[in-house]
Amino acid sequence: MVRRPLVWVAAIVLFAEAIGIALLNWFLGVVADRQNMHVAGIDSDMMSRSSKIGGLVFGLYFLACAVSVLLVALRQRPPGLLGRVLLISAAVVHALLGAFTVGLVGWRAFTFMMVVFALIVFTLLAYDGRETGPVDAAPETGGTGDGEGDAAEEGSAGLGEGVAAGSVDLAKGADAKGAPEAQAVVTPPSAPSASPAS
Repeated sequence: MVRRPLVWVAAIVLFAEAIGIALLNWFLGVVADRQNMHVAGIDSDMMSRSSKIGGLVFGLYFLACAVSVLLVALRQRPPGLLGRVLLISAAVVHALLGAFTVGLVGWRAFTFMMVVFALIVFTLLAYDGRETGPVDAAPETGGTGDGEGDAAEEGSAGLGEGVAAGSVDLAKGADAKGAPEAQAVVTPPSAPSASPAS
């Protein structure tokens, strides 16, 4: 599947960008300090410190974004609330930087910014609508579908509650131990008829 490798690529690119931004701003701070530059009356030491601090802040920011993307790649789940906020802000920053770098640096820098922007947006949308698949519920009744099982359950549930018309209730003729009561019928022997003597 293409989804997970692209998320890994986004994490690696953001890690590299965090290190590159930090090193670039640190280098600019060192250059401003050694060349003793002054812009609009700002001291060179102030420029050097602000450049180094800005590099560290942006480096940590992109590093946090890279960690958030890395967690998405490892867990294969959408980012949490903090990670989503970080990635959305990083996408906006790259879109703005891409718009600014067209005139300042060139189309190659713009293309790089748009590629990173696309990777961040893909990471945000990759696991957002993840399909889990419905769980099939087991049937609650054991009927066969033709009504015979349901009829058998209804007949067993209604046993002893009532006797249908035309049937024989066998429970009435049973004693406490369950044996049927024996009813003896005694018939007197018939007397032999005497025939008249001839």
